[in-house]
Amino acid sequence: MTVRDFALFAATCFAATACGGGSSGSASPTSPNPPAVADRVNATPSLSFNPATLTTQVGHAVTFAFGSVGHNVFFDAATGAPANITGINANTSITRTFDAVGTFRYSCTIHPQMHGTVVVQ
Repeated sequence: MTVRDFALFAATCFAATACGGGSSGSASPTSPNPPAVADRVNATPSLSFNPATLTTQVGHAVTFAFGSVGHNVFFDAATGAPANITGINANTSITRTFDAVGTFRYSCTIHPQMHGTVVVQ
């Protein structure tokens, strides 16, 4: 599976999870615990974050996945923003939990054209 295939797979899984619902008869979880699989943002080989905007819930974890090219994540100053992901991170994934409602913009200082947003509801 190529990185592009994986990114497409991850985006499809995210969309399926985000669009799920309807009245299947099952109750929504009331616990603020993170989901079994964290929301995921991929740093792509084309030097972008995918998805560019991710919507999640308070208390959920977001995993930032970095491929073979080194990246970091610096959040704009905002109350409730998680800690930045400093350094040059390659071939690793780093998770941050979002504990406050808000819109959190971020960028990679290594590649200034890379930016994204996490919307926490």
